[in-house]
Amino acid sequence: MNTMITVEDLTFELRRSERRRTIGITIGRQGELIVSAPTDCPQDVIEQVAREKYGWIAAKLARKEMLFRPPATKTFVDGEGFYYLGRSYRLRIIQVASDDRSTPSLSLHKDRFLLRSDVVERGEEQFVQWYIQQGYQWLQQRIDAFAYRIDAHPQGIKVQTLGYRWGSCTHSNILYFHWRVILLPLPMIDYIVVHELVHLHERNHTPAFWDRVERAMPDYRERKRWLAENGSRF
Repeated sequence: MNTMITVEDLTFELRRSERRRTIGITIGRQGELIVSAPTDCPQDVIEQVAREKYGWIAAKLARKEMLFRPPATKTFVDGEGFYYLGRSYRLRIIQVASDDRSTPSLSLHKDRFLLRSDVVERGEEQFVQWYIQQGYQWLQQRIDAFAYRIDAHPQGIKVQTLGYRWGSCTHSNILYFHWRVILLPLPMIDYIVVHELVHLHERNHTPAFWDRVERAMPDYRERKRWLAENGSRF
């Protein structure tokens, strides 16, 4: 049975295994801390390793919090800014007749987002739906642009809310993307697409994984760093 241990102000799930020969620390998607160790390893040794890794763990947790910090709450008023493909567009509330069926609930026209006044109370829902629709179009286009270069062909894509993740790859070779990906600049979208396509070959972030990413995108480190430093804006 797995147990919990506390080192300084950090709590870890301790997983012991007869097959392990070393102590390893991982940070889960939601920030959970896991320390894996051999069955016969003394707990004080495990705790010492965790203490030595404290700075590294704290930095990783801080980056995860920064990257996925909830954006400021939107109020859906005239002049409010909304991101799309890395650029902020101002919102304009338009008045239409309640029986008007020709004017879309939300559209992007001449550098402005246009939102019908009769759906303002459901503004968040309207934007998420719009981003998802655009996400399918853009992401499929970018996947097609890189698929043959990487020799990776997913079975399909899904665009939805993914919590802490920008994207993920399932064992059935379906790629999932957070709808917020479409808010990012195109170079960052391409990095996320390449990252997930490479997962079709390499499931884990091994040296072989990053070698494949670099072959497809030689400047991936700069894009990855930009995303870590600026992702919370989106």
